[in-house]
Amino acid sequence: MVVGGGVMGSATAWALARRGVDVVLLERFGPGHAHGASHGRSRIYRSTYAQPHHQALVAEARRLWAELEEESGARVLHPAPGVATAPVADLGRLREVAAAMTTAGVPHEWLTAAEAEQRWPGMRFPGPVLHEPATAGRVDADAAVTALQAAAAAHGAVVRHHRRVTAVEPDCEGVLVRSAAGAVVRARTAVVAAGAWTADVLPGLVLPPLRVTQEQPAHFRPLDPAAGWPAFTADPDPAEGWPSGVYGLASPNEGVKVGFHGTGPEVHPDRRDHLPEPGQLAQLQEYVRRWLPGLDASAPEPISCTYTTTPTGEFVLDRIGAVVVAAGFSGHGFKSAPAVGRVLADLAVGAAPDAAPFRVAAHAVPA
Repeated sequence: MVVGGGVMGSATAWALARRGVDVVLLERFGPGHAHGASHGRSRIYRSTYAQPHHQALVAEARRLWAELEEESGARVLHPAPGVATAPVADLGRLREVAAAMTTAGVPHEWLTAAEAEQRWPGMRFPGPVLHEPATAGRVDADAAVTALQAAAAAHGAVVRHHRRVTAVEPDCEGVLVRSAAGAVVRARTAVVAAGAWTADVLPGLVLPPLRVTQEQPAHFRPLDPAAGWPAFTADPDPAEGWPSGVYGLASPNEGVKVGFHGTGPEVHPDRRDHLPEPGQLAQLQEYVRRWLPGLDASAPEPISCTYTTTPTGEFVLDRIGAVVVAAGFSGHGFKSAPAVGRVLADLAVGAAPDAAPFRVAAHAVPA
């Protein structure tokens, strides 16, 4: 049983069904809903990670996205240049990222700010730019979830929408999956990929703290509709007062999506207002005016989604008894979803994936 039909649960169902495992996927909402973290047209795809385990996940995901496209006939991954930048005085992390990309064999180059601004005149850069020319771009979130569920069903998975699970409880023979309709189903194993509802569905399981926030990026209209935009991340100078790093990418027919990372108000997913916080939206507009002058900062179209974040920013991928937990993707998991689904499928069938950095124990805070 897979609980949660967002991108992680759908990727897990696909991975299990491809192996011939009997799997049922239960999703609380209808197809294409906008209540969680897996909707919309644009999720950034990039390889700019300093950690080898994330380099490995992203590379595996790139291969699996291609396999999904071949199986489903859907277009999911849209390549585009990728850039990452930081102020000159704060390039240490970017240098670590570049070193990890070299070790992983990911093509990249350094550009000066002037060189980057010549290539992308709608952008300004505070320092050197790490350019990822061939392994970055956009994942179409809606298309990805639809394709994963369709591919899982084609391999024999049962996909059920409008099935709200209220609790998953260990049982002597596996797990009991309780639904809002009062039904109780026993399964050998349950993979819980419930996103912002994880703590609700697993009330008895000891997990790292999961902070749920309502994030509020926005689409901005390019002043030159013909201009190209890379997928980008930036670490602005903290002295300028920005609340976090910034990310962005072009989103077809919507403009350029720009957002701060993990700075929204804390919420319960059932009590969200889906409205932007005015102060933070104004701050995002000011960032766009200063650093992305090729966009119209005056008329943003806000978006609402959730982050479920761990204190370390690492994912939680672990098996506890008959329950496999997928949680805390901290705003950067979508790109790696098919590889995460493979890890979760391994855990569900009793294999031993290389998931040490994601285990619950890895999140323990020393006394």
